[in-house]
Amino acid sequence: MEPLIDTLKRQIIEVLKLSDLKPEDIDADAPLIGAGLGLDSIDSLELIVLLEKEYGVTVPDANTGRQVFASVRSLASYIEENRSKG
Repeated sequence: MEPLIDTLKRQIIEVLKLSDLKPEDIDADAPLIGAGLGLDSIDSLELIVLLEKEYGVTVPDANTGRQVFASVRSLASYIEENRSKG
């Protein structure tokens, strides 16, 4: 799962235009939304689009979204668990 986590960190930086960050600056277990990386709801929408385009994975509802976007690691776990179902 570590290669996927590294890829996701790079994609988050690219998609959200966080040019002041490097992948190693992002803690895989830190919260993505609010504290931690400090993303907001607009950022999470952009990440949902990324998940759908790059991995064929959807986030069906807000409760699932809260779990998925808890951290980069939880995002990677969700992708691994759901991408083969599409």
